[in-house]
Amino acid sequence: MKRTNRRYDFIVEKTDTGFSAYCDKAPIFTSGSTITELNLNILEATNLYLEEEELEVTMKNIDLSIDLKQFFQHYRVLNGKFLAKRIGMNETLLSQYVTGKKKPSRKQVNKIIDGIQEIGRELSELNLISA
Repeated sequence: MKRTNRRYDFIVEKTDTGFSAYCDKAPIFTSGSTITELNLNILEATNLYLEEEELEVTMKNIDLSIDLKQFFQHYRVLNGKFLAKRIGMNETLLSQYVTGKKKPSRKQVNKIIDGIQEIGRELSELNLISA
């Protein structure tokens, strides 16, 4: 098998049992109960799709997208007020994006993603102790 540099964009949707994903430019779709499982299933499904071409991909070739409303519905642990303050965005505006009342620009989406990823990096670097 030869590795390909092709990119595969998947749209992720929250379901009652976890997540589903489909590729917008190829007939590839799958599901998983968690994002980790979904990633593994996407990789497997994409490689099965490319099997006849004797090509393979890694997760570096795969991009996942989920709309803000579904993201915040699933990750309710994220406090919108805290995130808005953290990224310097009006709390009401972020709330309107989250509820789907307004559609954010690409610049605003990137600002939100960057803030979420920064918080994620900080959390992943912490070790918790019990006092």
